[in-house]
Amino acid sequence: MSSKWGAAAAVAAWVVLSAGPAAAQGPSAGPVLPNAPSEQVKKPQQLNGENGQNVQPPEGATADVALKVLRDGSLEVTEKVTVPGGRQLISRVPLRVSAGDDQDRVFEAGNVKTEGAATSRLTGDQLVLTFTGGTSTVTYTVDGAIADQSGRQQARWQVASGFDAPLDKLTASFLAPSPRLSPVDCFAGPIGSNQRCTLAELDHTGVVRLEQNDVQPGDRVDLLVGLPANTVPANAKFAEVGLFATAFAFTPLTGVVFALLLVFLVAGGLFVQRRRKEDAGALTTATGPVEVLLRDGDRLFFASPDGVLPGQVGTVVDETVDVVDISATVVDLAVRNYLWLAEVPGPDWQIARRNPPDEHLHDFERAVYETLLPAGTDAVLVSRLRAHGRLDLRKISDAMYADVVTKRWFSRRPDTARGRLTWLGAGIFALGAVATAVLTFTIGDALLGVAVALAGLAVAAAAALLPSRTARGRVLVGQVRGLLDYLRTAKAEDIPPADREMVFSRSLPYAVVLGDTERWLGTFAALNPASDGSAGLYWYGGMESDHDLRRFGTHFPSFLTALDGLLTASVRASR
Repeated sequence: MSSKWGAAAAVAAWVVLSAGPAAAQGPSAGPVLPNAPSEQVKKPQQLNGENGQNVQPPEGATADVALKVLRDGSLEVTEKVTVPGGRQLISRVPLRVSAGDDQDRVFEAGNVKTEGAATSRLTGDQLVLTFTGGTSTVTYTVDGAIADQSGRQQARWQVASGFDAPLDKLTASFLAPSPRLSPVDCFAGPIGSNQRCTLAELDHTGVVRLEQNDVQPGDRVDLLVGLPANTVPANAKFAEVGLFATAFAFTPLTGVVFALLLVFLVAGGLFVQRRRKEDAGALTTATGPVEVLLRDGDRLFFASPDGVLPGQVGTVVDETVDVVDISATVVDLAVRNYLWLAEVPGPDWQIARRNPPDEHLHDFERAVYETLLPAGTDAVLVSRLRAHGRLDLRKISDAMYADVVTKRWFSRRPDTARGRLTWLGAGIFALGAVATAVLTFTIGDALLGVAVALAGLAVAAAAALLPSRTARGRVLVGQVRGLLDYLRTAKAEDIPPADREMVFSRSLPYAVVLGDTERWLGTFAALNPASDGSAGLYWYGGMESDHDLRRFGTHFPSFLTALDGLLTASVRASR
């Protein structure tokens, strides 16, 4: 046996020396594993000792690895591991190893088969093999071990790596389709060391054999074998590395997260589309007749749907505060005995206090009242208001927009795209941005943070595209259409004489805001406002001597025109 190993060693020495220093270094397979020494390969040491005496059989764990390059360029690996009874040995085979400062060499393992007390598990960039007491065998194939370089090919594989307990002895063999293998090199020890393997040689049969004693936990045994050009298809793969290359690598986990994100985006898009369709339909689909005249005993009175006020109607329907909404509010405040309207020579109109604002007024109604009659002013002429300059209507419009949200007809102010959903999206985006930064500089998988940030942007975009009108608001829009039908079909003679003036007056502000003023005035033109025992309308002065509303029907639109002109001029001046 000693003479056989001596002859083999002599052959290996002749191969190394005849190849010269460059051959001993071995052709680089592109970027190489870290700290591969460039000095000439030393003659391997024999394992049988200087005196030719056989080494005692190991008492600890041992491994025998057979490597075979297949015709398609894949590397077949068979690991036969013996572990003393009652013990366990775990090997973490890296499938991504450093090949320089700026890139990694990437391998792919597959077709894993186990025999005996061994298990396998692929986790990310590792193949985890577990061996328990006894002898077990694991066979698998590796893609990426063959590289073209300098007119030749090089096969490279870490025969042993990442064991969690010592190996007393590691033996391995390497076989390729061509027996002309040169150079052969092998490094052992911790990653980054330049320690040579105990033995690495090419025997007379064209098989590379290596041995390594005392493999410590975490040590690697790295084998490099030169092959003739075009022996098999080259399949080495390299990946750029660095902070961003690794942090933003696409992994199975990030793939699952982005798949969930896609589902979320599709579902969100369908939801937004449905809501927009429902909102558009509310503006065109009538809900049927709306009962606004309610009976209490033998009396009839007016009640708007969902308690909507004239100043709210326009904002609910077209999502904007218009001049007519404010004008209708002024008329409504007079009808409800907070203001007194009177026609005076000029022609002109006086707006006066009748009752102070109380808790029954909404904020926007109080703003209208105080804008027309600020503290210390009991009455004012419309012409005087116009002469004094513009009115500040910002407080009124702000209060109107806020009011429709308070009434839950809108989820956010209709004059802005920013609502609670918008701020939620912004918060999610900020969280994703922070997570991306933290993951980039820590554990990687920064794409998880990117997915969260994209979800936040999607939520913010959906908030801008979603109609702000709520389901309750959509119902009210349909009821407003029913209210308009009531204004267009109501007849004075269908209302008891004692209730006509009240029903006419309470309905008039809604006719103003819905653009049906003239028809409503014509319907009640024959109404005698003195039939209740009090001359004239109870909220409008200057026509107390009239026995019907015909003259009022021709003068009142002029008041609305003057008031609208004042408000329109104020809006233009504020721009």
